[in-house]
Amino acid sequence: MGRTGVQVSSLALGFVTAHPAVTSALIGPRPLDHLHTQLTAADTVLSADVLDAIDSIVAPGTDLAAHEKHDTPTALLDPSLRRR
Repeated sequence: MGRTGVQVSSLALGFVTAHPAVTSALIGPRPLDHLHTQLTAADTVLSADVLDAIDSIVAPGTDLAAHEKHDTPTALLDPSLRRR
């Protein structure tokens, strides 16, 4: 756990599911304890401050694989579309 007070798996799932374009998050646990941790993480709701801190690390719309894409989704261009 870091400054957010949540485990990394909860932080990751909370970040992904905060985006309105995401309808489900795929998890891939191997041992049973990972499954329990990830199922608990599914209920994680991150505050706007935490989401903003994550966005400050890698700004929304930053293309880390520009060579693989030919357009930018609207949800990355309009900040109001990035949060539920």
